[in-house]
Amino acid sequence: MLTKSSPVLSDGTKISELIYPETREVQMRVLSDPEIYELEMEKIFGRTWVMLGHESEIPEPNDFMVRDMGSDSVIVARDKNGEIHVTLNVCPHRGMRVALTDCGNATIHKCIYHGWAFRPNGDFIGSPVKRECMHGKMLPKEELGLKKARVTLYGGLIFATWNVDGPSFDEFLGDAKWYYDMLFLRSDKGMEVLGPPQRFIVNANWKTAGEQSAADGFHTLTLHRWLGEVGNYSKKGPGEEESDEPDLTPEMYGVEVSSPHGHALRCIDLSRKIRRLTGLEPDDLTIQEKLDALPPAGMTKDMVAQLANNLSEDQLKVLTSMPPQVGGIFPNILFGFVYIPQPDGSVVGSMTMHTYIPRGPNKLEFCNWIFAEKDAPEELREKMLKQTIQLFGTSGMVEQDDSDTWPHMTLAAKGAMGRHVTMKYQAIYETGKPEGWPGPGIVNEGFTKDDTQWHWWLYWNELMNAE
Repeated sequence: MLTKSSPVLSDGTKISELIYPETREVQMRVLSDPEIYELEMEKIFGRTWVMLGHESEIPEPNDFMVRDMGSDSVIVARDKNGEIHVTLNVCPHRGMRVALTDCGNATIHKCIYHGWAFRPNGDFIGSPVKRECMHGKMLPKEELGLKKARVTLYGGLIFATWNVDGPSFDEFLGDAKWYYDMLFLRSDKGMEVLGPPQRFIVNANWKTAGEQSAADGFHTLTLHRWLGEVGNYSKKGPGEEESDEPDLTPEMYGVEVSSPHGHALRCIDLSRKIRRLTGLEPDDLTIQEKLDALPPAGMTKDMVAQLANNLSEDQLKVLTSMPPQVGGIFPNILFGFVYIPQPDGSVVGSMTMHTYIPRGPNKLEFCNWIFAEKDAPEELREKMLKQTIQLFGTSGMVEQDDSDTWPHMTLAAKGAMGRHVTMKYQAIYETGKPEGWPGPGIVNEGFTKDDTQWHWWLYWNELMNAE
């Protein structure tokens, strides 16, 4: 547990006074206050693990790309031996940015201001006019390199943290890793990006998107209600008969997993999809028969044999009944491994991840990656890319809905009255995990509730009040 010491804002308000654990409320002020934003850059983005991209974006030795850890620009580079490094994109001489392009290939990164040069791993090489020793003699070269972050790869995803002596990435994921492995570590060769990430700017505070990513399922019924009209959905909830009436309500039932570290997953029941595809009751089918009928999103029938090489029997049980399909990794990641119904009754999988990069108290950069398994056939990859862009890309129908709400929330949080209104997370699970559920974590079943988002805010509060 982190030591608590609540920061005090300039008007005398403590950060701890902006969140009400007993009634599960959060003051709107947190979505617009510049002081809070600056604290977040230090206490959250300066201390937690942050996703920067995927190793397939820099496949060759000396490839690099420039990304952001909170408000800091960083260089993500692969050295000549294939190892990936993340370094602060600030020259230690005069503070100039070293890498000025989004990506490229460079054996040496040289600052244009005074020519200080660095290796892909951030080590200092030297400065111009070697005989004059223009970098001075007060510090050894070993202390003149770019500031280095701690790096880990998870399923090819690149994560980094400035908290060099803090929790490991596995400790950070905790029990949620058991579920994430079903998405990111399920195949023999892993996944790769389908082109560079899409980006656009939204005039909103990063937390409006970040907390929604903590498995907010309920907004789908209203904000995305058109999905029930254009998608191949039909009404069937618990105790209801199936009909031709379009309705997304059945998709709101399933299992949700919360984490003390703010991670969240929505595990959605596959029974209806399998029943439609096979004409049989899922309970009458084996795990293998269900995999053959409906492979995991993004995989083909020919690829499902790989699952047994990488996942446990319990994970396969969940993957074929209520697999994790949408959710988030704290603080600013959303993932979607979803099944997109087709007009002919078939299904195409989508594999996408978003990050919401802070660009100030009132601005975020939406960054969207689209993935495919390396073994996926070209025809499937093309379908996945097209449909994922149409739904979840920067101009996608789903993201147009979501990105319309976040600016309004941010504006409301600036109002003299609005900043004191509270966001409420009071729809609480009273069920617990399903009987026989094999997975760990804080697990509940039934209609989607607010628990996952509330745990996101609890961890935000813990970090913001930690020394």
